[in-house]
Amino acid sequence: MPETAADSARPAGEPAFRTATPADVPALVALVESAYRGESSRAGWTTEADLLDGRRTDPEAVTEALSHPDGLVLLAELDGEPVACCQLERRGGLAYFGMFSVRPGLQGGGIGRAVLAEAERLAAEEWGVGAMEMAVIEQRADLIAWYERRGFRRTGEFSPFPYGDERFGIPRRPDLRFAHLVKELKAAS
Repeated sequence: MPETAADSARPAGEPAFRTATPADVPALVALVESAYRGESSRAGWTTEADLLDGRRTDPEAVTEALSHPDGLVLLAELDGEPVACCQLERRGGLAYFGMFSVRPGLQGGGIGRAVLAEAERLAAEEWGVGAMEMAVIEQRADLIAWYERRGFRRTGEFSPFPYGDERFGIPRRPDLRFAHLVKELKAAS
């Protein structure tokens, strides 16, 4: 997604958005890891460090997301530095939203809301999809509540956590599962 006139006219402190490229993989892995795993993640509120050890992602998974034929990784930058990202994948009439990460020290300052709004705009206006879906670890009640305040609703569907596959982390408890959320999107008139 090339820079637009709106990006160049954005207010100071507002992130600039672009589609990530393979050159961004190391920065994306570091960003996602910092937001969810280890002690650095505790500086923000999205940490999963009490639920999971191990890695949240790796270069192979990020590269796969970047090269998906019906998807992209949206990167938000402040002063040329990556500060947030998300994965979008077109799945028929829906867009899947995942890998959402904001640098821990910047969480709570509106960057996450801006990334989500840009992802919704892109999915609705550029892809023409009518809804966005995601899966969130059910035990992340605070994160699910954040999404609900932004118009997502629980579908009542769940999927199992991939126990035994360390690419998704090493669970610290036996009852993890994913709750599915969806939000209807409206294209701009």
